[in-house]
Amino acid sequence: MKLSDLLMEECIKMKMVAGDKRAAIEELVDVLVTATGKGDREAIIEAVWNREELMSTGIGQGIAIPHAKTNAVGKLYAVFGKSEAGIDFAALDNRPVHIFFLLVAPEDQSGPHVKALARISRLLKHSYFRTALLEATSPSEVLTIIREEELKNS
Repeated sequence: MKLSDLLMEECIKMKMVAGDKRAAIEELVDVLVTATGKGDREAIIEAVWNREELMSTGIGQGIAIPHAKTNAVGKLYAVFGKSEAGIDFAALDNRPVHIFFLLVAPEDQSGPHVKALARISRLLKHSYFRTALLEATSPSEVLTIIREEELKNS
């Protein structure tokens, strides 16, 4: 599974405006619902928030991967968001989050959901990759960076 196959340019938000965790989740879900015309916004937000309350998906190093399974969507979706200011997301290292990958999948699609989480985690372990994403200035550039990294790691 390739992240670049899941992520559409319309699902990339280069300048998030959210100031807190809840607003960040809402902003990412809004990008998803607007770009795809799919899903029940409130149900998706509730599913992501409920998952977040179990344990923060702020994994450290300025990264969060909020995710959930909900039947409010019919397939696996990914959204990328970037916050220049950084958002307190209760990350494991207590540092603000700048890079977000939202994943939302139907409840019966655990396999693709878990594979996508693992793929994102593998890509983001490289500091040069995180830096390139932070320096990207357009959705097409984000996708190019992801595609190039996936080619290196395939």
